Amino acid sequence: MAERVRVILYAVAPDDDPEGVRRAYDTISTRLRGTPGLLGNELLRDAHAPGRFAVLSEWESLTAFRAWEDGSEHREATAPLRPHQDPALRPRVFEVVAAY
Repeated sequence: MAERVRVILYAVAPDDDPEGVRRAYDTISTRLRGTPGLLGNELLRDAHAPGRFAVLSEWESLTAFRAWEDGSEHREATAPLRPHQDPALRPRVFEVVAAY
């Protein structure tokens, strides 16, 4: 199996700005276009709690993700979403071990 990884980051839209997470996601996605190793990302909204979101990104490898995460551009590029991160749910990194 390839060494692809998926990263999940959780976010919450503030009551006074329900589109804040979407705007932050759009800004970050534009900035990350062309990032080495990033295969794509999606903004997912909780069907039962519309103010809760998950950002799912797919990377070609853990090495590629870590290189970006440790790089100087990471913090600046992702800054717009930081105020919306769900403090109750930490970001998670998953290795793809099987796929059909």
